[in-house]
Order: sequence, then C-alpha cells, then structure tokens
Amino acid sequence: MSSPRETFLRLVNGVCDGPYEDLADLYAEQTHVTHPFHPLDPPPLRSRSELHEHFTSPPPVARTLNRKPVDVTIHETADPEVIVAEFAYQGRVAETGEAFTVPCVFVMRIRDGLIVESRDYIDHVASARAWGQLDRLLTALRPQESTRDTTR
Repeated sequence: MSSPRETFLRLVNGVCDGPYEDLADLYAEQTHVTHPFHPLDPPPLRSRSELHEHFTSPPPVARTLNRKPVDVTIHETADPEVIVAEFAYQGRVAETGEAFTVPCVFVMRIRDGLIVESRDYIDHVASARAWGQLDRLLTALRPQESTRDTTR
C-alpha cells in the first residue's frame, strides 16, 4: 500500500509521463475530485470511470506538452490521510518551444493508497495558455448574447 505522499507523486509524474490509462487506478472506485478555481465550474468527478474518461480524453488541440512537476512541497497534516501538495507543472510546448509554468495546490485525502477526495487548485489560465486554448476559454467566459425581443 502506498503512502499519501507516494500516491500523489505517482499521480503528478503520471500526468507528465503517462500512461494515462493507468492514472484512474490511483483513485478509489467512489471518489470526489473538484477543481474549485476552474473558471467554467465543471462538475465533480465522482468515480474511477469518470476519472478514466477525464485522463484519457484527447486534448482539444494537437499540442504536445513536455512537462514535469517542479518545486514540489508536500505538507502532512494532523490527519494521516490528508496531505497538501504545492507544486507546478513546468515545461515546453513541443511544437513551438514556448515555456510554461502551471502552479497547483492539491488538497488530498488518500486512504489505503487510493485517492478518495481531492481539491485540485490549478491555474487554469496558465494551463489554457500552455494548451493554446486561452481564446477558447475567454470565449466560454463571455456572456452569450441573448435573443432580444425587438417587437416592443
């Protein structure tokens, strides 16, 4: 059985190196993963199968991010199941050579080597920029023009 520290490190290294098909196996069958800072407020991921889909869905664009976790600091808490991990994904976009850094803080509950709960605080603007999706994110954030009744 992996410690919370070991499970976290397997996750962030797996996000960088793959295989992505195996990442959902780090989570309990029933879990609760949220991204509280995501500007589009996606629903929580609540099962291993939802996480498998999350990790294996193709990226929105054909871009390759060569990245690694850096500046990793793991804080243990009074609860042996809970850790707070500060780190950043840092790397380069393979196609352009552009450097990027995506700061993150994860608050995780890991029981018997499996993630049962995680609040993943990620800089989603930096992530969208790295993936070449900043314009798409900004468009999604803009209020949609409503259909106006012009007969009045």
